[in-house]
Amino acid sequence: MLIEGPLKIGVVDRTDTPGRELHFSFTPEFRRLEPAAQGEEMRSYLAGLSEQIQSIADETDPNRQGMLIVLQVAEQLLPHIETGDMAMEETIVVEMGPESAGISVMDLLNDTGGGCS
Repeated sequence: MLIEGPLKIGVVDRTDTPGRELHFSFTPEFRRLEPAAQGEEMRSYLAGLSEQIQSIADETDPNRQGMLIVLQVAEQLLPHIETGDMAMEETIVVEMGPESAGISVMDLLNDTGGGCS
């Protein structure tokens, strides 16, 4: 399932330890918006993502689990986006343990995001 939005998401399998890293960065179009517009767009993205999550009835579905992780990260970023106190050029790295192997985040990658390596 492809999720279009203000975030580019990459997945890196770590070689030094078990697990993965999720790399979140903002699209150039999103970075050019004013903070108020960024907040509105992120809220819209969160609402759409929540709807897609709810449409997957099986709570053990790896796509649903991956989408929940993205939702949690995006929700944590929202207040910082709305206040304009976040460096939009930075890549946010989230480390995930070995239990993340069964979670499908790869399907969430958009064409411009690709897998980070």
